[in-house]
Amino acid sequence: MRLLVTANHTPFVNGGANYHVEGLVSALRRYGHEVECLRLPFHYGEKHIERQMAFAEQLNVIDPNDARVDRVISLQFPAYGVCHPDHTIWLMHQHRACYELYDPSQASPALTALKSQVEAFDQRHLHQARGLFANSPRVAERLKQYNGLEAEPLYHPPHQAERFTCADDWGYIYYPSRLEPLKRQALLIDAMALTRKPVRLILSGEGSQREALEALIEHHDLGSRVCLLGRVSETEKRTLYAHARAIAFPTFDEDYGYITLEAMLSAKPVITCTDSGGPTAFVRHGITGWVVGPSPLALAQALDEAYSNRAHTQWLGQQAKEVYHAEGISWHNVVTKLLHA
Repeated sequence: MRLLVTANHTPFVNGGANYHVEGLVSALRRYGHEVECLRLPFHYGEKHIERQMAFAEQLNVIDPNDARVDRVISLQFPAYGVCHPDHTIWLMHQHRACYELYDPSQASPALTALKSQVEAFDQRHLHQARGLFANSPRVAERLKQYNGLEAEPLYHPPHQAERFTCADDWGYIYYPSRLEPLKRQALLIDAMALTRKPVRLILSGEGSQREALEALIEHHDLGSRVCLLGRVSETEKRTLYAHARAIAFPTFDEDYGYITLEAMLSAKPVITCTDSGGPTAFVRHGITGWVVGPSPLALAQALDEAYSNRAHTQWLGQQAKEVYHAEGISWHNVVTKLLHA
């Protein structure tokens, strides 16, 4: 088949979304399909988003340059606004600022006006899709809650899944992620200040919160126990996973969360929160990790448990790896589902 994958491109912003898009395109090509990826520039800001929605809707993706497209598979807002008679949407997330992150008491008039436009845009295009999938149960829940639509959760492996391994436990807790408010590194650092054991925490990643987190570490006098590494390579990240005792992922309302799956592939249990969204689809409290309330004290207790009982923590990690493989997460399953919708 001649397939067109539509997604977004945000210059100089890299992360899991890029791996998702690239992974799908590569998988479709491995199965013998002719695939092109159309990535639309994405810029935040209400006026930019209005123009981007209008631009997506007017694109010709049926027979651009007289080259007939058999099927379109769309992943992101507003790229799923393209029109094609055979259109499958595998939703990574909607424009969250207009849905679960929208706060009417804090919203500007421009965002309030955009919210109704985004909702109308989604109603037009998500309802018309031939097949509708979500990349996690949490994304499917939001579609049901806000748009009244049923979507089948469809999991995919993290980037270079086969390269994650488990090695000697060096006793630290690891959290790799962008340093942004929704990732809640600050909550984890506050928890570290309440631990009763000499737990060590390693954070990797870059983002807007770097200076604030450095100040918080200094405020709690945690300089000897909390390390901000900054950006690390994929190889370094996998090494840090391999030697960790456990992985922390106390994010707020995550869509999917590669960190959970990367931890499971590394045979490491995950410490996450009851309101963390995507990770709670895989982390089972007391079986593959800890799911605790989003408070410093609750997280501190989980950190202490992970540190204190090494054998039990390692058992949780082995259970996590078994659960990952039992889920049958593979690109083969993804391609089969998307092309037979």
